[in-house]
Amino acid sequence: MCLSVGLNFHCVCNGPCMQQCSEVGGHARCSCFPGFFLKADGHSCEDENECVTNSHICQNSERCVNTLGSFVCERKSPCPVGYQLRNEVCEDIDECVVRSHNCDRGFECQNTEGSFLCKPKQTCLTGFTQDSHGNCIDVNECSTLLEPCSAGFNCINNVGSYTCQRKAIMCSQGYHSSPDGTHCIDLDECLTGVHGCDEGQVCYNLPGSFRCDCQTGYQYDATRQRCSDVNECWLYPGRLCAQKCENTPGSYQCSCTAGFSLAFDGKNCEDMNECDSSPCDQECANIYGSYQCYCRQGFYLKEDGHSCGDIDECSQSIGNLCAFKCVNVPGSYQCACPPKGFTMSTNGRTCRDIDECATGGHNCSSSQSCYNVQGSYKCLSFSCPLNYRKVSDMRCERSSCPAHSLDCQSTPLRITYHQLSFQTNIIIPAQIFRIGPSPAHSGDNIAISIIRGNEENYFSTRKLNSFMGAVYLQRQVREPRDFLIDVEMKLLRQGALTSFLARIYVFITANML
Repeated sequence: MCLSVGLNFHCVCNGPCMQQCSEVGGHARCSCFPGFFLKADGHSCEDENECVTNSHICQNSERCVNTLGSFVCERKSPCPVGYQLRNEVCEDIDECVVRSHNCDRGFECQNTEGSFLCKPKQTCLTGFTQDSHGNCIDVNECSTLLEPCSAGFNCINNVGSYTCQRKAIMCSQGYHSSPDGTHCIDLDECLTGVHGCDEGQVCYNLPGSFRCDCQTGYQYDATRQRCSDVNECWLYPGRLCAQKCENTPGSYQCSCTAGFSLAFDGKNCEDMNECDSSPCDQECANIYGSYQCYCRQGFYLKEDGHSCGDIDECSQSIGNLCAFKCVNVPGSYQCACPPKGFTMSTNGRTCRDIDECATGGHNCSSSQSCYNVQGSYKCLSFSCPLNYRKVSDMRCERSSCPAHSLDCQSTPLRITYHQLSFQTNIIIPAQIFRIGPSPAHSGDNIAISIIRGNEENYFSTRKLNSFMGAVYLQRQVREPRDFLIDVEMKLLRQGALTSFLARIYVFITANML
């Protein structure tokens, strides 16, 4: 017969069992309830984790959760470990309530988000730690700490603490105790500064002592009993530096003359490319030990040897660079034309007249005729007088005269319009117009005269032969001016006298080119 109190069982058979007891062959045999297994001591029972031993019956879509003496199958959810899905929301599992924790009897379970903590039921003082049964035991700091005491001290453990005791060792002069206090090591007088070397001397440490020597570049002066600087430039002239040697305290320094820089070896000199620092306004050419500045075409080098000045080709040129106007620009020049009536030719030097009549750049009315002149244009109106009819744009012919009307018959048979354009620099005298019958017949004889527009006597006429005459410009016209002259030609042919009138527009323009 076995009596049970909670989960602890005591058998009346020989020996106590934790859960179940039976007698086999006169001996007591302990066993456990389902969900528990018998421990190695033969009488204690421990919960079997069916989820670990895979002795559960949960489906693939379920998750096994171990409980005391059994297990439960929960539907798998997208929640992380320590959470369970409830109403489509991940909630924390309180392992302390569902008793899925593994805290020992000396600890109590404290739930946290997604997990739990096993906290000791009682806390220990400093210098003590808690064992698996919850008891406070002394910590041996001398063995658990990496370096409880500094070098030269021994660690002595006490209950709840520890102490450090200095190691005792005696060393000779020039030596001192090692950091751990176990042996004597050399004292470096040079490093600690307890040597007696003078300024300019170098301290060399020796075992248990030190030695003072002169620094490199110094030699001992027995008379003055001190170290004096050695002038290497005097001792080794021309051997230390390629160009210039300068003595310094304890050493020397090489330098170079202008146009050179010190090489990497600190002794030789290399040509310096001064052009890298852009000392010239425009072009720079490096030469050995110096440099030379040059200027581009259209510039000249100034007296300072660095700056470039612009050459004014317009003022220094021999002859005319441009037909109208030369404009100096930095490093060159440009040709310009009058602001109106002209355009630059493709050669960039001469100006070409703009024919406003051809390009449509005039403002003549539809009843006027446009006539191009040098640098401008003229709007002309041509109309025939009374008793004349217009046979072309530039010609009017007389209508038939009434019989016995001498006034009508004395008027010109034909009136023609002509336009001529010249510049003020035309060479005088100049033949500007010829007039004669076309066709000419044998026996023809003409006479020409200017009957209107020559009040200032700028023009004259001349008979070249019996059927040809010419109009001349006989005076220099110095300013731009417009003339309208009427030249009459009288033709005597086979005893009949007929007159013709040429109305000539003469435009004198300024010589701008």
